[in-house]
Amino acid sequence: MKINALTLAVAATLFTTPLWADTPKSGGDVVVTYQNDVATLDPAIGYDWQNWSMIKSLFGRLMDYKPGTTELVKSLAEDYSISPDGLVYSFTLVKGVKFQNGRELVANDVKYSLERTVNPKTQSPGAGFFSSIVGYDDVTGGKSATLSGIKVVDDQHLTITLSAPNATFLHIMAINFASVVPKEAVEQWGADFGKHPVGSGAFSLAEWKLGQKLELVKNPNYFQKGLPYVDKITFEIGQDPTVALLRLNKGEVDIAGDGVPPAQFLQFKNDPASRQLLVTGNQLQTGYVTLKTTLPPFDNLKVRQAINMAISKERIVRIINGRAVPANQPLPPAMPGYDTQYKGLPYDVEGAKKLLADAGLAKGFDTELYVMNTDPQPRIAQSIQQDLAKVGIRVQIKSLAQANVIAAGSSRDQAPMVWSGGMAWIADFPDPSNFYGPILGCTGAVEGGWNWSLYCNKALDERAAKADAMARPEEQAERTEAWKKIFTDAMADAPWVPIFNEQRFTVRSKRMGGDDALYVDPVHVPVNYDSIWVK
Repeated sequence: MKINALTLAVAATLFTTPLWADTPKSGGDVVVTYQNDVATLDPAIGYDWQNWSMIKSLFGRLMDYKPGTTELVKSLAEDYSISPDGLVYSFTLVKGVKFQNGRELVANDVKYSLERTVNPKTQSPGAGFFSSIVGYDDVTGGKSATLSGIKVVDDQHLTITLSAPNATFLHIMAINFASVVPKEAVEQWGADFGKHPVGSGAFSLAEWKLGQKLELVKNPNYFQKGLPYVDKITFEIGQDPTVALLRLNKGEVDIAGDGVPPAQFLQFKNDPASRQLLVTGNQLQTGYVTLKTTLPPFDNLKVRQAINMAISKERIVRIINGRAVPANQPLPPAMPGYDTQYKGLPYDVEGAKKLLADAGLAKGFDTELYVMNTDPQPRIAQSIQQDLAKVGIRVQIKSLAQANVIAAGSSRDQAPMVWSGGMAWIADFPDPSNFYGPILGCTGAVEGGWNWSLYCNKALDERAAKADAMARPEEQAERTEAWKKIFTDAMADAPWVPIFNEQRFTVRSKRMGGDDALYVDPVHVPVNYDSIWVK
């Protein structure tokens, strides 16, 4: 995921223990603080860490995840089936689900919502997720307003036909962009629908005073009985993060939405009283240095391997006060397909020097490292610069605005190295496919793409396509193993230096109940508001 803010917030933790040690209680109000206002609550538009979980709680989707985990479960879909060829998904909707305007949700609403997201007039950043649905090209090309692959059978049944088998499709039906909205509300509010959202989720919007607060209240007609537990959530806007923490300690705030400011993190973490308020989770995120495989000397495998071995990842983790763990492969540890046995290239300065000598570069070479110009990214770049200097690689740091780094990253003749910090990839959904195509696959190795190493291994692309064609439930174990080998084989070509996997930290008050996993939820980012409760 290219949204930089979301990289600060998404967390994914795989828990096998029961989610709640205590019995959840219904009732109570919760106060959450944020420094900045929310941009929109339109599920077709919203795409940042701040509004992600709000949208999740306001709207429903065919699929969802078990709270606090990456385990896919049915939601608005009471049931589904997949055709033997993996092309046709048949959904049966839960009967009696109502939008917050009182109207019953039916299959036509699902069709309308997906077509709205794909329609270019909506300008949804998530339109591309639905490219596998038959008719997508006609809609995006302006030839049609409807997706021919979606057929409504009756109010409770619909089928969605894909152009090719896609094992990630059910995950796509769980992302915010697949949220179901009522046509009449969208037409009533037009471009302001994001300020007047109407969905079928656990909460509804009661009040929004721009720059001051948002209030979400419990939906009494929510179809998942017993949820949500909380009566009201007030999001206070314009709250300095440091002040928010002080108020949280006083019992005036329940969740500090912006977390702990970096400068205060170690003090906060080491304080016994504060530490018990801190919830830690692993993110579906990897921060990495790209090596442009099409530019000399980075077109030489030995050079790329040498750079991997010359960089001390542990030192970089210390620079950010231990808010991450060192990485050795593209996939983060919480992602299915992560290879726990894979060790990667070791930190070995002398070994790196030998590889450079073998490549005919015993005296090193001059190059550039592009980096986003906001702290701590330049400091991380300096650490990389110092490490590479030890093996004779003389690095000039190009510290630029995010947009300029992104533009240079995909250029054929610029940015031989890019530190991805602040722009590091975070999964849109918990499936390894999302970590390959955009950032390591041949389709992403284009001008304007996100594969900044311009790495293109067509044999791996073919294997990736075969893996994603394994859509049947009985094929999933085999598929995961296939993806595991794809990523380790990609690392054999060393187009990246995986640096670290960021961790997510959420601060909540003593009166908040629910398993820690709910406060670093992988899909209800950053907090699963539907399932937390007040003690």
